[in-house]
Amino acid sequence: MTSSDSKTATAPTEHRFPCEQCGADYRFDPAQGQLVCDHCGHTEAINAGPWGGARLTEQDFNAGVALALPDTEIEETRVLTCPNCAAQVEFDPATHAAECPFCATPVVTDTGTNRHIKPRGVLPFQLDERSAHAAMTDWLGRLWFAPSGLKEYARKGRRMQGIYVPYWTYDAATTSRYSGQRGTIYYTTRTVVQNGKRVQQRVANIRWTPVSGRVARAFDDVLVLASRSLPKSHTDALPPWDLSALEPYQPQYLAGFRAEAYTVDLKEGYQEARAYMARVIERDVRFDIGGDQQRISAIDSDVRGVTFKHILLPIWLAAYKYKGQSYRFVVNGQTGRVQGQRPWSPVKIAIAVIFGLLLAAGIGYLTATQQ
Repeated sequence: MTSSDSKTATAPTEHRFPCEQCGADYRFDPAQGQLVCDHCGHTEAINAGPWGGARLTEQDFNAGVALALPDTEIEETRVLTCPNCAAQVEFDPATHAAECPFCATPVVTDTGTNRHIKPRGVLPFQLDERSAHAAMTDWLGRLWFAPSGLKEYARKGRRMQGIYVPYWTYDAATTSRYSGQRGTIYYTTRTVVQNGKRVQQRVANIRWTPVSGRVARAFDDVLVLASRSLPKSHTDALPPWDLSALEPYQPQYLAGFRAEAYTVDLKEGYQEARAYMARVIERDVRFDIGGDQQRISAIDSDVRGVTFKHILLPIWLAAYKYKGQSYRFVVNGQTGRVQGQRPWSPVKIAIAVIFGLLLAAGIGYLTATQQ
């Protein structure tokens, strides 16, 4: 979303919070769940959000698509756009040069501001950087065919980046009418000739019966990634997320971390959510049809009361360049679940192949000598 998407302008948001004791910047500490000053050790609790800690309320989808949300639901932040992976990451105004946390590409910031729907909720980091780094190196250690040099490089490498990644959640009530056929298996016997003998053979048959009906389902918090920076193969494998732990959005949770601006807009994200809903509705229809097998001729779904939330979820990210190749690893900042590009060592693979051939030759030799 660009500044031309809205009629009014807002001041850029800065996620920096000075310590009331010494003036240095606070950071959010996952272990303590509060702001901590690394300079003097002073701490400060994060007060209840604008909704007083109540359950996060949904926002009207049509109003969001039409950009008809109140100005208080819109914010403007300064972002860096990576020329390699197209990630858009928030940076404070004092930052002039940096490295993309998603792909380790050196970039120079000169991108202005990004105007977008303000996050409604945030899932605070539960793991600190040390715990996330340990989870990543343990995961790499279990990959026998990974290059040993990469494992050591990652173990001693630079710190991981804590990033809040944007997601949409969608709620909707659906009613679906369907038509199709219910298949019931029944058995008959027939006589066949096998090896010159007549034998009875049991044969499965299906009796199809036309059916129609209606199913209803309420969808709650259908989660859609609002970023293109990370491979979906990585992010789709990071759940489960405990969304019951979402807190009303407050920028204090972002102190010491970065936040990525969404690049998948609200309407585009809804298309992915609808595809997920369609798969669930089809499963419901098959269950409702019953029988042993089902055929679906048509499903006509009425979708009502669509609402959404823009939320931020915590991910620890490591991007390494090793021997000319980039590797990215992501860690769920709530559970410690790790995903990444599986690295392969040609040397280890060659050793394994040679060992396998030697083992096969040895077994063949022993077999031959015993005959």
